[in-house]
Amino acid sequence: MERPPLYGARMWKQAGTLLLNLPLGIAGFVLAITTLSVGTGLAVTVVGLPLLAFGLSRCRALGRTGRHRARAAYGSTIGEPQPVRPRRPGAAGFTTAHLTDLLSWRSALYHVLMLPWGILCFTLTLVSALALFPLLPWVVRALVAVDRILIESLLFPGALAERVRELEDDRGSVVDTAAADLRRIERDLHDGAQARLVALAMDLGMAKERMREVETPDDVAAATKMVENAHGEVKLALQELRDLARGIHPAVLTDRGLDAALSAVAARCTVPGGVRVNVDLAGPDGRPERPDSAVEGIAYFTVSELLTNVSKHAGARTASVEVWRSEDQLMLLVGDDGRGGAAPYPGSGLAGLAERVRAVDGVFLVESPAGGPTTVTVELPWRTRAAHR
Repeated sequence: MERPPLYGARMWKQAGTLLLNLPLGIAGFVLAITTLSVGTGLAVTVVGLPLLAFGLSRCRALGRTGRHRARAAYGSTIGEPQPVRPRRPGAAGFTTAHLTDLLSWRSALYHVLMLPWGILCFTLTLVSALALFPLLPWVVRALVAVDRILIESLLFPGALAERVRELEDDRGSVVDTAAADLRRIERDLHDGAQARLVALAMDLGMAKERMREVETPDDVAAATKMVENAHGEVKLALQELRDLARGIHPAVLTDRGLDAALSAVAARCTVPGGVRVNVDLAGPDGRPERPDSAVEGIAYFTVSELLTNVSKHAGARTASVEVWRSEDQLMLLVGDDGRGGAAPYPGSGLAGLAERVRAVDGVFLVESPAGGPTTVTVELPWRTRAAHR
């Protein structure tokens, strides 16, 4: 790779960025010291803590300038952190959220340090440019290295904080998914099996009354008809309960694993050419192994939902399901030769599947160009974090 020239445009851009540290440092220092000192001094009053939280929020917002300069001039790859999310509305929620946000405090510290650091950067860069010009590129490089470290260490939440945020988002997704599943189960019970059982009770009650009044062959026939209808309702209610139980957690998955469970799902799929299923879960010693039950459940429902989408929306002739183990990962590949155009839009079924997969640190990828074919690749951990503890 060709090295950039010592006095090229990049060096001058970085030198200009270092010179800007002084005016930006003065502005940030004044903001941080003024709001934090006044807010701390008035902390015993009603307005003290809200004012302190407001100052921290402004320091955090001003940190965007530092991150932008680091990306534009220094080649930094840090992104923007997630905004502060108060747990409750109003001034109390705003104050609590910012007072407990570590990035807000680190941003304030950064702006306090920026004044002496900005003076040093301005002085060394200007003196090197005017009196020690041959040394300017090396001075700029050294100052840039320190400036980048300051920005990336103080203006970015870091891996641990980002991981906590991801876990909080995943927890919310899991809670929402569980709530949706409970609502679906309640609806299915209310509209399906419960309604049929109520009708069954009514039919049996009428049949009982009719049997007490049996006097003619017509009465016997009418009572027999009612009993037959009740028997039919029992069969339908049992079938609906079986379907509901299968939707919660199929017995075949618990008893025989993914291969048998996914084969049963594929057999129920209405794709004209059928669904080809290939499951290979052999371990390092060649013997079949099973992942965690939670991972098995997610894999089963993911494939089941994907095949349902293929049946309803893809217009496909054939579909396929590939499941295999890759070291400590369970890999799923569901494809079809349908019309394509599928994407995990917000609020869609694919988006819900993606959230469920990400909740266990999985990966969900969709490749579905217009006209097809569609391929969905899912990567799940073989063991969940809970199983390791």
